[in-house]
Order: sequence, then C-alpha cells, then structure tokens
Amino acid sequence: MTLLARRRSLVLLVLAAAATAALGCDSLYYKAMQKIGKEKRDILVKRVKDARASQDEAQKEFKTAIERFRQIVQFDGGSLEEKYKKLNDELQRSEDRSNEVKGRIGAVRDVSKDLFDEWNGELKKYSDPALRQESERELRDTRRRTEALIASMARAHARVEPVLKPLRDRVLFLKHNLNARALGSLTKELDTVRTGVDELVADMQRSIAEADAFIASMEKSGTGG
Repeated sequence: MTLLARRRSLVLLVLAAAATAALGCDSLYYKAMQKIGKEKRDILVKRVKDARASQDEAQKEFKTAIERFRQIVQFDGGSLEEKYKKLNDELQRSEDRSNEVKGRIGAVRDVSKDLFDEWNGELKKYSDPALRQESERELRDTRRRTEALIASMARAHARVEPVLKPLRDRVLFLKHNLNARALGSLTKELDTVRTGVDELVADMQRSIAEADAFIASMEKSGTGG
C-alpha cells in the first residue's frame, strides 16, 4: 500500500470513528434522558424553547446594533471613538447570536428526525389497527407542524446574513475612516440598513410566535416520543 493510500485509509477510519462517536453520544444522551423520564418529544420541545429564546435575544441584539449605527451616522456630540467601539461590540454580539440561533435550529432538526424515525418504527408494534391509524395520524400532524416551524426559523435566519453583510462592511469602513466626511457618506444608507433590520426582526417575531404555538400544542397534546 502506498503512503497516499495509507493516509487516505487513515482519514476514512477517523471519519468513520467520528461518525460512530457522534451517533453513540446521541444514543447515550437519549438513554440518560429516558432514565429521568424525558423522551425525545420532551427534548424536542426543550430545544424549540431554546431556539425561540435565542431568536428573541438575536432580535434584541440587531435592534441595539442599528441604534448604535444611528448614533454614529447622526453624531451629535460625545466620544465618536467610544460610539464606534460600542457599535463594533454590538456587531460581534449579533454575529455570535446568529451562530447560536443556527446551532439551535440544527439541534431541533436533529432531534425531530430521531423522534420521527423512532415513532415510525414503533407503528409496526401495534396489534390494534385503530390505535395504529390514530398514532399514524398524530405522527403526520406532528411532523407537519415541526417541519413548518423549522422552515419558519430557517427563513428568519436566512435574513441574518443579508443584514449583517452591509452592517459589517460599514463598521469596517468606519474603523479606518472615523471622521465627519465618512459619517456624511453613510447617513443616506441608514434607512436602508434599518429597513433590513426591521424586516429581519419582523420575521423573527413571526417565527417566535409560531414556536410559542408549537410549544403550547405539544405540551397540551402530550403526543409522540
């Protein structure tokens, strides 16, 4: 076996081991949660709550960021350098919160897939056709609502980068051009950036409302898992 072939084999082994470890971690996690009475359905609801909370915090961060931007381009006294630092800090927090929201959505997607795979497999265990049909109906309904929620969260998050990109560019520009002339060139762009933030916040609020409805429905019905 050549050196290249050995390296390729080693990489494949490492990737396979990593995948197995990841699957094993999920399995161990689910088993550990079952021991304290928490099924995949409960984990799904908890992760939706976490994603909802992250979206709520993200919209607040973006509102603050656009306010910091306004304070700079409509400079009316005080320390311009200090205002820039606050804007840059807020941009970083917005970036971090965006990554957190993305991870939370992924976590919801992962556990929902595991839940529905398990639920679908358990349908075969029914001896009563009527109960099996009822469970199949509940599975379809829960899957539909979950997929709609994930799609809503993903749509809202898809707006983040188009908002961050122009804000990121302008913060970078200000880093080396913190003067009245530069501020004047950005004043006309304030409304455009603000409109993007407003649309993002509106999308996040709709997604948060859908998450609230989903959580209430799941907690009321107690189905699945």
